[in-house]
Amino acid sequence: MDECLENGGLVLKEVVIKEVGPRDGLQNEKEIISSQQKIEWINHLSETGLTYIEITSFVSRNWIPQLGDALEVAKGIKKKEGVTYAALVPNRKGLSGALEADVDEISLFISASESHNQKNINKRIADTLPIMKEVAEESTKAGKTVRGYVSTVFGCPYEGNVSVTTVLNICEQLLSYGVNEISLGDTIGIANPVQVEEILVQLLSHFDSRYFALHFHDTRGMALANVLRAMDVGINTFDSSIGGLGGCPYTPDATGNVATDDLVYMLEQMGFQTGINQTKLQEAAVFIQKRFRKYLKSLQMTIYNSTR
Repeated sequence: MDECLENGGLVLKEVVIKEVGPRDGLQNEKEIISSQQKIEWINHLSETGLTYIEITSFVSRNWIPQLGDALEVAKGIKKKEGVTYAALVPNRKGLSGALEADVDEISLFISASESHNQKNINKRIADTLPIMKEVAEESTKAGKTVRGYVSTVFGCPYEGNVSVTTVLNICEQLLSYGVNEISLGDTIGIANPVQVEEILVQLLSHFDSRYFALHFHDTRGMALANVLRAMDVGINTFDSSIGGLGGCPYTPDATGNVATDDLVYMLEQMGFQTGINQTKLQEAAVFIQKRFRKYLKSLQMTIYNSTR
């Protein structure tokens, strides 16, 4: 990561964007598109300059039918050198599928709120952590890097505020399991820039910033502002979903992730380097928009659609 000091503060020159649309985006869509369409879309995304794509989730078809073809999709994509292809797994069974498909990175997930963890995983936090430890260790032995998602860091739809101490403890556990990076989730899009800074300052007093990414949803239109505030305190990695696709099947009213196309536009206009070709990114957005036969909600796609 290139960085420099300006006016006494840390200024990031390169920002890493991790595309989660094929997983977090598709899991919340009512319409299920074909495996071949997913494969073609991911292949389009691979040509945009993105260096990281979360392609699917090896969860039960009964839980998330939209991603019931995980193995077929993961095996069917054309991998591009320099791109990390990741998949979310809930347990050892899911890991088995991910390893068979030879994905590059294994993503694990847990919530910082007991109620949301029960709704999302059907387990208590205390019961989820040992499973994550087992899967993380097996993934590492298989030569895979491991990423951990921590949901509801900035607020829970069932409990309201979430204890930062709980978040700290979970992060400490995950890092001890060999997790390479932790993505902190604003699962219901409730965070604001002041809160983002306050929580990150507390976390970064215990852990190095290189261990963290941010995962903002845009429910209240605050995602881009939250990204900028996170950058102010030294975070340079962000999850996003092309066109603003996304949500959570178990979180009422959660809208899509911060839109990759809006995020790239903002950062590039501000002089930050993302390495992403905006024209090719738009082409990938148009591709999936046509498959769903509805307009994507990102500002860039709204402008595009208004001229067609």
